[in-house]
Amino acid sequence: MADRIDTFVILGGGGDLAARLLMPGLGQLLDAERMTGFHLIGVGQDPLSDDDWRERVRKSFDSIGASGQYASDTAARSRYLQADVTNPEELRRVLGEVEGTPAVYFALPPAVTAKACRALARVELPDGTVFGLDKPFGTDLKSAKALNRLLARLVPENAVHRVDHFMGKATVLNLLGVRFANRIFEPVWNSDNIAAVDIVFDEQLGLEGRASYYDRAGALSDMLQSHLLIVLALFAMEPPSSVDADDLRGAIAQTLRATRVAHGDARQSSRRARYTAGRIGDRTFPDYADEPGVDPARKTETLAEVTVTIDNWRWAGVPFRLRSGKAIGDIRKEIVVQFKDVPHLPSGFKGYDGATRMRILLSPEVIELDLNINGEADPFTLEQTTLRVDFGTGDLLPYGEVISGMLRGDPTLSVRSDVIEECWRIVEPVMKAWRDDEVPLEEYPAGSAGP
Repeated sequence: MADRIDTFVILGGGGDLAARLLMPGLGQLLDAERMTGFHLIGVGQDPLSDDDWRERVRKSFDSIGASGQYASDTAARSRYLQADVTNPEELRRVLGEVEGTPAVYFALPPAVTAKACRALARVELPDGTVFGLDKPFGTDLKSAKALNRLLARLVPENAVHRVDHFMGKATVLNLLGVRFANRIFEPVWNSDNIAAVDIVFDEQLGLEGRASYYDRAGALSDMLQSHLLIVLALFAMEPPSSVDADDLRGAIAQTLRATRVAHGDARQSSRRARYTAGRIGDRTFPDYADEPGVDPARKTETLAEVTVTIDNWRWAGVPFRLRSGKAIGDIRKEIVVQFKDVPHLPSGFKGYDGATRMRILLSPEVIELDLNINGEADPFTLEQTTLRVDFGTGDLLPYGEVISGMLRGDPTLSVRSDVIEECWRIVEPVMKAWRDDEVPLEEYPAGSAGP
């Protein structure tokens, strides 16, 4: 671990993102890398004593068992500063408290992040400062471009770490190894052999008290525009010459530049819905429209589905269906590859159920491949069986992986500025069609499979 970064500053340190994801990932990293003399500063508008802040840090670290010497030492030395992160003078005061070179993480809503960056443009940043930003990066294509231009005035592009924690998931990275290190897969990874691909992230969680953010974002911006389009690019990219930052991120960008809404018609190729009252296990869900903090007039979707195509020689004509829904009865977090039927099956075989599938589960980390084989009792009767392999999960949580990249100055697992803009460009026709009510807002009971 390079000791280039001395202090981790969390703007929005009192929020849910910091407590639930950022600090657990950092604590795990501190112990794993045996980092000494590291400093942590939380910044927020709410009054909070250093002792209360340190207790929050310890609880976050303890939540994933990061209670070793290195995490504990950092928690004991950590500090909290009350400040308005949109005020240049107060940000100047915060940076004046930094030891050495800082990594500044914007754990803030998109609009506040933009205001904080404009304020930082009036502050002299310490040499070597790096930024970390959590998705969503902007709220549409125009705001994303404006934010990227602003960031470019502050620090070099390779010092901006746009964090999509899916990039830190071991399963997504293992996908590259499975595909590129096994000759049996790459020759069939194209439209000659694959009929369709589904990338699905359905979860049982509902709003979970996040109305202030989610009701303005919705499933399209929260999941499809960011996470699932990145997964699509990793799945469908052309083979990069290496997995170094420039080559890997360039291959991701190239794939997304060729991606667009299927048929050029957002009305035909998209679907939106929101959950109504229902049950999942022992939990009762109200109508989404009745959740505290929700404005029903916004017509925010809790389930989004968009079919896209990739207009290149490898994937021409293959539909990629991206879907994510909340309060769904059965959890599905997977990539499903539907292979085409065999061109000819010799007569005499019985029981053939058609083409096989590959399932790459994002959680738990598993790959499953269906095979048609001869039956045990009658060799002329075909049966389908599934090969299953468990992926390694990696030593660090996803946020630990991406924070590690920030501290080492390695942007491989961060999202490049042009990739952000391509993701917004892809979904922009869908956003417009939904704003204009050209696509009906359907409903589904919480606990069901969706509309």
